[in-house]
Amino acid sequence: MKALILAGGFGTRLRPLSCTRPKLMFPVANRPLLDWIMESLSRKGVKTVILAVNYGADILSRYFGKSKFGMNILYSRENKPLGTGGPIKKAEDLLNDDEEPFFVLNGDVLSSIDYAVLLRFHRANGAQVTIALHEVENPSRFGVVELNGESQILRFVEKPRLEETSSKLINAGVYVLDHSVLDLITPEAKVSMERDIFPTLASKGRLYGQRFDGLWTDIGTPGDYLLANTAMLNIIAKDRPLIGKDVEISSEAKIVPPVVIGDEVIIERDACIGPNAAVGDNVTVRGGSKIANSIVFPRAWIDSSTSVKNAIIGESAILGRWVKIEEGCIVGDHVIINDDVTLAHVKVCPSKEVEESITQPSTVM
Repeated sequence: MKALILAGGFGTRLRPLSCTRPKLMFPVANRPLLDWIMESLSRKGVKTVILAVNYGADILSRYFGKSKFGMNILYSRENKPLGTGGPIKKAEDLLNDDEEPFFVLNGDVLSSIDYAVLLRFHRANGAQVTIALHEVENPSRFGVVELNGESQILRFVEKPRLEETSSKLINAGVYVLDHSVLDLITPEAKVSMERDIFPTLASKGRLYGQRFDGLWTDIGTPGDYLLANTAMLNIIAKDRPLIGKDVEISSEAKIVPPVVIGDEVIIERDACIGPNAAVGDNVTVRGGSKIANSIVFPRAWIDSSTSVKNAIIGESAILGRWVKIEEGCIVGDHVIINDDVTLAHVKVCPSKEVEESITQPSTVM
């Protein structure tokens, strides 16, 4: 089996962090999101992964190389954005050496989907495309499907208003495709699977969906990203923290699971880490500081008596003493936050210095 992962998105809603790395390299519980996806595919028998890359292609290829988790890794590079369908057609030569169906995944989705079960369902129904479906409370941000009974998709509505459909089943961003679908996609064109291909297949009775429960979240927004991190922490570190190598944690510090702490981290006395915190490699947390419901990227420095809550701190950022980073904040890479500054609902672009408090939604550029 082969899987094509759509890995070329710009991650615009995750700026400023996505200014310096592709979204698929964002750490979730201290591992790149794409790492979790690749490992899950390998467990279900996928032997070859094709990464459809554009923005950040070199970063991805340096990290993943030519193989990982026992799978071969190939790269299909877009010269321009091609939507969700164009990259699949672009990779046709890499997919066409056998006639087996193949998986297509949106790269920004973290889920517990059983790919083997999805494949069996696809074959049993003789479908041209099978979409993994998940029920959500508010489907207006997603592609919503309406089913004929249990499995055949009657209608596909991309990002509907709440009054446009009663269904709460959404496209979970994981598909099984037959090779015949490639013939429906115009080469080198920007094509949307959701708007251009799926409605046509639904009208012909060749589009199927399989519901699944369990973990599903994307990381399209900062809030979603924090939720994805918390979800994974609750799977791998719910009862006891995961602590890396060569870590120095004061006996007078407090660690409240679920927490993941990377390698060569220093946590001083009276600091409190957690709950729902991921602290990357080579981070220093000085005495009396608190981190909760947050993600701290590698090599950040958090000085004494500082508080980070419901926020994301970029790589090599420096937070001074008595700093408060409150809900909705994203501090970019290499940012300096001076002593006694309070930030709430603020995005700080990379390599900026913040000298005064900001408590209204804004961006420091």
